[in-house]
Amino acid sequence: MLKIEKRMGLIMLKLQTLEDTNRLASAIGAVALAGDNLVLTGDLGTGKTTLTKGIAKSLGIHRTIKSPTYTIIREYLEGRIPLYHMDVYRVENGASDLGLDEYFEGDGLCVIEWGNLLQEALPLDYLELTFKRTEETEQARELTFSAHGKRASDFQKRILERWSA
Repeated sequence: MLKIEKRMGLIMLKLQTLEDTNRLASAIGAVALAGDNLVLTGDLGTGKTTLTKGIAKSLGIHRTIKSPTYTIIREYLEGRIPLYHMDVYRVENGASDLGLDEYFEGDGLCVIEWGNLLQEALPLDYLELTFKRTEETEQARELTFSAHGKRASDFQKRILERWSA
């Protein structure tokens, strides 16, 4: 079993393989509740969309999941709960005018790639996962969990309990 570490008050999780990433995605999808917000941060190619694809599969969504880089939001309504997949990499100005708060407070799970770029337009309560490549292998990643708010703390706890089970 992969180890969960705590450093300077943050939760760190090392993923060694694509299977580890899929296992985490499965845990997230299994415990996600309507109204949860997940912000994915990290360099290009670190696994944000791969994780989202696994979350969708765990929610029972069987359509092809594509990065919404140019459309900003893709809605997948056929799962256990709706999945709202956002990629705000190309949003430079006017994020607060996009109406994202309707999704953040809605009936599904919001997964926001590059959410850190939203700044003041971020939801008040969200769980952030920061992806970082490691030198170990091509697929190895270190994820840092950062909960912003009570709901996010509860979401993080549910994910880590499921991961450790």
